[in-house]
Amino acid sequence: MIAIDGPAASGKSTVARKLAKRLGFSYVNSGALYRGIAWLAGEHHIGPNDASAVCGQMRKSVFKFDLQSKELVFSIDGINPEAHLRNEQVNQTVSSISAIAEVREFLVAHLRTFLSWDDLVMEGRDIGSIVFPDTLYKFYIDASLEVRAQRRAFQGQRDDLFYRDRADSSRRSSPLTIAEDAHVIDSSSLTIDGVVGEIVGRLKMKGLLTALRLD
Repeated sequence: MIAIDGPAASGKSTVARKLAKRLGFSYVNSGALYRGIAWLAGEHHIGPNDASAVCGQMRKSVFKFDLQSKELVFSIDGINPEAHLRNEQVNQTVSSISAIAEVREFLVAHLRTFLSWDDLVMEGRDIGSIVFPDTLYKFYIDASLEVRAQRRAFQGQRDDLFYRDRADSSRRSSPLTIAEDAHVIDSSSLTIDGVVGEIVGRLKMKGLLTALRLD
């Protein structure tokens, strides 16, 4: 189990997916699940600050999770929301949705069950600190606010990253934080391959790749 955490637009998703492919592990984007609940709330016209209504709808809905081609896929009430997870409504509400303690408890419980499926590279904001605090392989990918804003603009998205950082770091339930034993990588001036290479180097030092017979 390899945990990769970091703020929005730090590059952690691309790094995690590429690392998983290189190692032959399955890739799990935990943030997609929070975005899925933000989408669900929007579909039912529930405001992101109405925690009771959000959780009530979440409890009523049917969630299904699976691995396809070594990546997590999920549906809510029979609908795969993937095409909607980056829309403006979700971008604007996901931080508030993610701050709801019951939402985090619900999804963390599911995330932990995925470990029985396969070796995983899982990325998010609290994977190393809350979801899998006992894993030996923790990484925190960061970048300057300016670089992250440029990346978001290049992706055609308009997240208010300063607000996202403040909201994610200050929420009471599982705030964005750097696990004490995580290896921090500043991706501001690194390519994706450069970040992956640094992670692979650390994994070699820890003996994981030798155990997997990978080089």
